[in-house]
Amino acid sequence: MERVLSGVQPTGNLHLGNYLGAIRNWVRMQDEHDCLFCIVDLHALTTEQDPATLRASTRAIAAAYIAAGIDPARSVIFNQSQIPGHCELAWLLGCLTPLGWLNRMTQFKEKAGKHRENAVLGLYGYPVLMAADILLYKATHVPVGEDQKQHLELARDIANAFNHRYGCDALPPPEPIILGPGTRVMSLRDGTSKMSKSDSSEYSRINLTDDADTIAKKIRKAKSDAEMGMRYDVEARPEASNLLSIYAALADEPLDAVCTRYADASFSDFKAALTEVAVETLGPIGAEMTRLSADGAYLDAILRDGVARAGALAETTLREIQDIMGLLRP
Repeated sequence: MERVLSGVQPTGNLHLGNYLGAIRNWVRMQDEHDCLFCIVDLHALTTEQDPATLRASTRAIAAAYIAAGIDPARSVIFNQSQIPGHCELAWLLGCLTPLGWLNRMTQFKEKAGKHRENAVLGLYGYPVLMAADILLYKATHVPVGEDQKQHLELARDIANAFNHRYGCDALPPPEPIILGPGTRVMSLRDGTSKMSKSDSSEYSRINLTDDADTIAKKIRKAKSDAEMGMRYDVEARPEASNLLSIYAALADEPLDAVCTRYADASFSDFKAALTEVAVETLGPIGAEMTRLSADGAYLDAILRDGVARAGALAETTLREIQDIMGLLRP
């Protein structure tokens, strides 16, 4: 069975973009893949974190995974930091990764901005740790959005470099799974910007914990344009296109069918229809997240079990890599 690995950082509230772009698709993968879903708390440390908030957010992500339909009996749910092999393999792979490869990573340039000299080493080395996350479990497939495709290509390059250096095939280059409609959900306030946890406006996103009234209010206040009818045209009508795409993804309908049905609808009428399907889909998830989040002991038990199961796989890979590289294990 093909093995899938993916994860989310425990920073801020999970939102509609996280659900449609990742988590909902992970739920479907459980039937046909051996799945590991990580909470990448080490990656979160590339920005300053309050320790208590980080711990709470890690449990909240675990609750979101389960509430959305990830079954901890079938899939492995764990937090990255509790398996030392992630850091060790990142170092071993980092010793094979040319600086030129890392210098090409556009996400570092975007996040470091004009203050590159003050950026932390972890942000620069982030893609190597991501490669280690994947290769530690010999994941064959990784679901990725557009913003992570370059990092996955680097993971493939690193795997190939290791295999070539040591004349082996120990690390399978992972294949991307590029997801369908709703993969890239845009801000409700700006159809040209990706929906983000870091956006200062709460009205730019729908959080998975939002209640029905909040969801309705945010959709009602979503940016509109002056053109009559709903038409999908990303360049000319980014906001209309974003809302149409969200509807199609939530309703699990072809985008063309949604566009045809609402071609003559006003923005307000379409927003009412979108609100109905959003509340119907997201309401139960938010309610279950709230229930699970109140039981920290249960969530901790799920994570401990996941760490044990993932750790066994990680230990096997790490020992193999150590032996190949000539590291003595007395």
